[in-house]
Amino acid sequence: MAKNIHCLIVDDEPIAREILENHLSKINAVTVVATCKNAIEAFNEISSKQVDLIFLDINMPEISGLSFAKSINKNIKVIFTTAYREYAVDGFDLQAVDYLLKPISFNRLLQSVNKYLGEAGNVNADLTTEISEDKNDFIFVRSDRKMIKIDFSEIHYIESLSDYIKIHIDNKTVVTRETITSIEAKLPQKDFLRIHRSFIVSIPKMESFTNEFIEINKKALPISRSYKNNVLFRLENV
Repeated sequence: MAKNIHCLIVDDEPIAREILENHLSKINAVTVVATCKNAIEAFNEISSKQVDLIFLDINMPEISGLSFAKSINKNIKVIFTTAYREYAVDGFDLQAVDYLLKPISFNRLLQSVNKYLGEAGNVNADLTTEISEDKNDFIFVRSDRKMIKIDFSEIHYIESLSDYIKIHIDNKTVVTRETITSIEAKLPQKDFLRIHRSFIVSIPKMESFTNEFIEINKKALPISRSYKNNVLFRLENV
């Protein structure tokens, strides 16, 4: 059993703080002692509370995450979080535990926490067996420079456009820079089915299917040859 890790979240974006806090709440070995919207609030928290690890945004007003990291006790470890890949070198120069690029998936966050435990001496710790059973029924994706909440129940199908995907939901389409394989890993398997290298469908939203197509909203989506056996097996055993 890993020791309890006292974490602080520092980010000027409310949704980013909410996503991280929600992810961390699923790891029993982690306690979020506070969330802060800027470095000043964070200074006050670490002066009054035990903090082992900080999830720290880099691009913040007034005092940047990099400047803040340089000023704190070196016993407090930092995992940088940012939407800007170009800050990675500076982050690792400060001996950060890890560097997470937004939007941050739960699995990627879990890897970082395990990495922190390894550096802290808990080399045998593996948090994958300590995750709470509760699962979210939604995800956040980045689109138009903000994080958008999407309920799984609203998704009809997901379409790949190379490095981008289009998520077709009840009343609109959301475009985000992500691969279809990475989004597939975040979806509940019982409700979603990969039918093609370019398509994932919601099983509850399906209207009909044949050996070649699945129909959703009167749109025929192709079942590729490489996915056909798995698709037909799943659908015939729903």
